[in-house]
Amino acid sequence: MSDFDLARQQMVDCQIRPSDITDRRLLGAFETVPRHVFTPRSKLASAYADGEVATSEARRMMRPRDMSKLIQAADIRGDEMVLDIACGRGYSTAILAKLAETVVGLDDDEDGQSRASDLLSECGADNAVVISGDPKAGEADQGPYNVIFVNGAVEDVPQAWLDQLADGGRLAVVVRKGPVGKATIFTRSASGIGEKVVFDASTSTIPGFECAESFSL
Repeated sequence: MSDFDLARQQMVDCQIRPSDITDRRLLGAFETVPRHVFTPRSKLASAYADGEVATSEARRMMRPRDMSKLIQAADIRGDEMVLDIACGRGYSTAILAKLAETVVGLDDDEDGQSRASDLLSECGADNAVVISGDPKAGEADQGPYNVIFVNGAVEDVPQAWLDQLADGGRLAVVVRKGPVGKATIFTRSASGIGEKVVFDASTSTIPGFECAESFSL
């Protein structure tokens, strides 16, 4: 077992399992997808640490505990289609590809896009693709989606994301308006959009998703 393999197993055993993650498919995904492969060379020492990892100036891989809890709360099934927003180099896309039928990663971060396709292929994620687009706008042409997963916190949820959910679809995102974010599942039904806060998270806000400051006299 390599040092990275050992570190990945310790991440699962010490950070993810103790966070009430019981989905065996999800645990298996975190055990097998090599997080360090998606980590910049300068950050390799932190690849499996209990924290976020910057993959570019604009993107971070979520803390393993927060990512795993949010994915589990989305309750992804094997026949479902997932949109992975602000996916960066594609680590979350590779994890989601272990759970869903099809995953579409979406980002406008050039650094991540230049690497994501090769990294996903290296991991055997043949049911996933990363495309270029505005994360705020989503990707309506590929939808509707059973699940939309967001890699990072936002202050306000774009209406476009909710509009692209299928009936029964779930949007998994951290909404952060203060020091602590609220990991939230929004669910579309015939009666509208429901929401449920599932846990607190200190997830960083995605650049460009901060509310515009307002000034008053």
